[in-house]
Amino acid sequence: MRHPEWIKVKSTGTHETRKVLRYHGVSTVCEEAMCPNQGVCFSHGTATFLILGDRCTRNCSFCAVESSEPLPPDLHEPGKVANAAHELRLKFVVITSVSRDDLPDGGAGQFAQTIKAVRNKINAIKIEVLTPDFKGDTEALTTVLDAGPDVFNHNVETVPRLYSTVRPMADYGMSINIIKTAKQLYPDMKTKSGIMLGLGERGPEVLRVMDDLRSADCDFLTIGQYLRPRRVNTPVVDYIRPEVFEEYRVKGIEMGFRAVASSPLTRSSMEASAMFAGSCRRT
Repeated sequence: MRHPEWIKVKSTGTHETRKVLRYHGVSTVCEEAMCPNQGVCFSHGTATFLILGDRCTRNCSFCAVESSEPLPPDLHEPGKVANAAHELRLKFVVITSVSRDDLPDGGAGQFAQTIKAVRNKINAIKIEVLTPDFKGDTEALTTVLDAGPDVFNHNVETVPRLYSTVRPMADYGMSINIIKTAKQLYPDMKTKSGIMLGLGERGPEVLRVMDDLRSADCDFLTIGQYLRPRRVNTPVVDYIRPEVFEEYRVKGIEMGFRAVASSPLTRSSMEASAMFAGSCRRT
């Protein structure tokens, strides 16, 4: 399917951000997941760091990240991320990872070490983590939260009915529960989640997901259009018009989300700092 007129993907180009990332030997989900916004973000000196390698142990049909046996974690990675963030002069850092079901803690320890390394390198930095579900392991989740991120993000990605084809190795209830548990463990920390549209979901199903997230006391919500990254990925079922995204944004605010970003090109980590800052101003 050709992109409709309201989806205009910016050229990635070559930016200083990419040069810094290569110099320090760090990866970004922007590049690995073929995010359509990477040209915009890189040109503004922002990026979402991808830790624990670029090979995922899961096989989500929407994702461009390679699914294969991963390499052992790089013990120097936390320092590399901290150095890259420092050189980029970032004031807000987003850290995410592939799923690492091969590791006993699912990679939670590497998240914690990276958070600490960034905080030690940059004063007054704000940090958002976008984590996998850790197979529902509360101990692994606590390891990450105890390191003190400002925002805990875990995406539900789609509606429950589509999990068997879109996220076959994940569980919707587990994803909702990890967000709920994070808020229970650290009530003052902001929680966040995201969902993609265009995979065949229906309006009432989307509203149910939004309601489930609010019931889990989720603070922030992102809603974006799914764009097929490669031919091997699941195809786009339909392109949702911008006015429908706006309707979901308004509905989300009415439901009680502290902030909602909803548009065809909205992605989980795009303008994450603005969402956090806006919430702080309203506190």
